Amino acid sequence: MSILSSNKLRPLSLGFPTLDDVFPGFELGDFIVLQGNAASLMSFVLSVRAQLPRENGGLDSSAVFVDGGNSFSPYEVAETARDYGLDCKAALERVYVSRAFTAYQLSSLVLEKLYSVLRKTRARLLIVSDITSLFLDRDMPKTEGRELFMKVCSKLSAIASEKQAVVVVSYFPEGQSRQSVFFEAVLFGKSDILLKLKRRGQVLSVALEAHPRIRPFSMDFTADQPSNRVFGGVSFGEDRSVL
Repeated sequence: MSILSSNKLRPLSLGFPTLDDVFPGFELGDFIVLQGNAASLMSFVLSVRAQLPRENGGLDSSAVFVDGGNSFSPYEVAETARDYGLDCKAALERVYVSRAFTAYQLSSLVLEKLYSVLRKTRARLLIVSDITSLFLDRDMPKTEGRELFMKVCSKLSAIASEKQAVVVVSYFPEGQSRQSVFFEAVLFGKSDILLKLKRRGQVLSVALEAHPRIRPFSMDFTADQPSNRVFGGVSFGEDRSVL
């Protein structure tokens, strides 16, 4: 297992001391897929942690949150901010949210507007939630959906690299249809890092499944551990539009 310790190399950490010793976090330029029933919650945690100073494992940055699954929760973000000793209102104001209700809206946001939004907000973290669900809508033509999804994944990869941003998407597998399998293959093929996060009762399991430099590993945390204080009291899961 490779251990990286330099914050200059991996500026955005996950905030679990034991885990951070092995996996310090995400580099600027990384395109990350979060999968599992705790992926949404981790995206909220990251939107707050990005605001922390670099010496505390953050990016000293705001975040842009493209909500493709109608899952963004200001309550969860505010509670996380409180856990980190931040002003809740100020933390929420640094998360710029736009919801997409169709695959066409999501594609338009990613393909046409994100570059300018990231420039205006100076955000170094971009989150796209539930990236495949809108493309699997029964009203979405399959061939067109595939073409758009490939363009979206390519654009997100390019944004990570060209804007030197941390790009995070949450992904929730929906069955094993040909369309869903195709989307998963495209998404995993374009991403740099695949991290699975599963919560079972008071246990949070973290598994690194793909990374260009670190070998896969898995670790478990319990809610009563200090390192898991943010996850311990938060339940799982309206809108400040900027796009």
